[in-house]
Amino acid sequence: MTPAPRMTVRKLACFGLTTTNADRLAAFYERAFGFRRLAVGRLSGANFEKLMDVEGGATCIMLGLGQEVVELLEFDVPGEPYPKNRTSSDLTFQHLAIVVTNIAQAFQRLSTVGGWSAISRDGPQRLPESSGGVTAFKFRDPDGHPLELLAFPDGKAPARWKACSSSDICLGIDHSAICVSESDRSITFFESFGLRVSARSLNQGPEQERLDAVRNPSVEVTALSPNQQTPHIELLCYRSVVRGNGTVLRNNDIAATRLVLVTDRQPLADAGGELRQSVLDPDGHHLVIVSPGAAEWLSGVDPTNPATFDQVHQNGARM
Repeated sequence: MTPAPRMTVRKLACFGLTTTNADRLAAFYERAFGFRRLAVGRLSGANFEKLMDVEGGATCIMLGLGQEVVELLEFDVPGEPYPKNRTSSDLTFQHLAIVVTNIAQAFQRLSTVGGWSAISRDGPQRLPESSGGVTAFKFRDPDGHPLELLAFPDGKAPARWKACSSSDICLGIDHSAICVSESDRSITFFESFGLRVSARSLNQGPEQERLDAVRNPSVEVTALSPNQQTPHIELLCYRSVVRGNGTVLRNNDIAATRLVLVTDRQPLADAGGELRQSVLDPDGHHLVIVSPGAAEWLSGVDPTNPATFDQVHQNGARM
């Protein structure tokens, strides 16, 4: 038997969040960070239910910031709220890192918008050079999803962010960071999709403790990049944390964040010309693997094509 060809992820095309009120959460992202609303629609039908493993459909709002897309899904059948008393080291933790040009201004803007809650203590934290030298602030949106404001040191921002307009405070999404129980196991898993290790560090010390609100953290940070390096995935493995059994999240649970990865693999001819597959990583984080022609989640809006971002559609769509 001929082995299946190795799958290579071309890019991380979209970040999916579950919400109890898509319109309200979209308004928060618009006011707090300058996201723009790309499309509003309806997702339903047998294919959608199979992909999401839920009954019924969902209201969908697509948001854009820079070249990145966030998909908000409000399911007809609600799942569980975001679990209470979870920390930055919990395996359900998964944040989106929003790159900012001036973290003091970004923090001030956020402070004028209600509904969020801080994770970090004492405001934005400048990490030591051994941890990248970035300045960051972690917090939760009104539904409990973790977010991070991220500012690179002067002159050390990746080329992707240097090319952005200096007039914008919030530029886009650099990565999604997920907590994992074992770095090596997760690296092996993501490498099977063609992602590669692009950076490693061991983050610890008082600045990291204030950033994460975790006592005496020692965090293995591993960046995993697709062909298009930004945005990428970061693994956070807290060495000092004693793990219990992980929580199994369903797509309609608020804590379930989906990463939509576009692969180079073409579907079989009898698959209808598209590949859409839900996958869980070893710690239960949700991935959606799609072929190049299957990344349009709403009619006319393709997360792989930034040229469509300024075209706002109000047409419903069915998967």
